[in-house]
Amino acid sequence: MIKVAIADDHQMFIDGIKSLIKGNKTIQVVAEANNGEALLETLTKTPVNLILMDVNMPVMDGIETTKKVKELFPDIKVIMLTMFGTRDYIEKLLRAGANGYILKNTGKEELTTAIEKVMQGESYFSKEVTERIMEGLQGKKNETNPMMVELTEREKDVLRLIAQELTSHEIADKLFISFHTVETHRKNLISKLQVKNIAGLVKYAVQNGLATD
Repeated sequence: MIKVAIADDHQMFIDGIKSLIKGNKTIQVVAEANNGEALLETLTKTPVNLILMDVNMPVMDGIETTKKVKELFPDIKVIMLTMFGTRDYIEKLLRAGANGYILKNTGKEELTTAIEKVMQGESYFSKEVTERIMEGLQGKKNETNPMMVELTEREKDVLRLIAQELTSHEIADKLFISFHTVETHRKNLISKLQVKNIAGLVKYAVQNGLATD
């Protein structure tokens, strides 16, 4: 069972998310909070696997709260839900350590998919969010890029497909290799390129012309 906490300063939104998740046999809302400080206090008492976090909250906002969660409870995953889809907000949340980012107008199916994928160790960004990240990175493509690292052809294939939003299972099917092999390549790429997460891999791929065929 995936134990979820919801942090949002609007009770109506919390109730809406709970209604979307209600009846799901693998996801359960076990805690809720109206600001970051209240959430951190709750996490000391209630075991949680994943947080659905609002960006704009009083006392302590979602960005600062995410940083604190990652420091104090590194195993807890964080998905941001917000109406803010600007590139600046997205980049701030990625730097804070968010595992996913979806807009508040998302439906039940995407919400469930995001939770499941993040709990499987992947990152999840809604299509609109991904487009804005890519637009921002494309705008920086001609700026000074990090020194190119020598990659094998297979590593380039995996990196390109990651940048095209394919999951590890989809990459495995497309390249006719095992899921475990894809995960090994992904971890090796993160280490070799000295980035922290999938967002870092995407950024490197775009800046160095490796995101497309």
